Amino acid sequence: MRRSDREITNQEEMIQIMEKCEVCRLALHDDAYPYILPLNFGMRTEGGTVSLYFHGATEGKKYELIKKDNRASFEMDCSHQLILDEEDGNCTMNYESVIGYGRIRILTEREKQDALSILMKHYHSEDFSYNQAVVPQTMVFQLIVEHMSGKKRMKNREADTYES
Repeated sequence: MRRSDREITNQEEMIQIMEKCEVCRLALHDDAYPYILPLNFGMRTEGGTVSLYFHGATEGKKYELIKKDNRASFEMDCSHQLILDEEDGNCTMNYESVIGYGRIRILTEREKQDALSILMKHYHSEDFSYNQAVVPQTMVFQLIVEHMSGKKRMKNREADTYES
């Protein structure tokens, strides 16, 4: 990483950032170019392993690509704030981000319910009774994270200093 002063190496801090994010961008291998899509997600950490959960229709391009090659990269970011320095005519952006990669697996019918609950908890803190009739029409998949890294820039607008 070029700017090591912005690097996040602590996994717990990366997880805290991920918990704040609303969208995860997933990049899959396509023939000529990567195929990237923004998705809602849920997350679970067990024994130091992070798993991301996604859902969608039961067919489509992403599933065709996953079937050919289940490796994927992901990116998520949050805490965006434009910082203007009108005196010097400069600007920058505050942000927190996590990128990484891993392998995807399609979940079984038995595993779907738990994964959908994890997904819902990311957006709604209380248990939410979603319509069970949609579960058979929903594909749920898991990305088991093999590596991730984080980066942030949080410049304090008032004091012109960096927060840690």
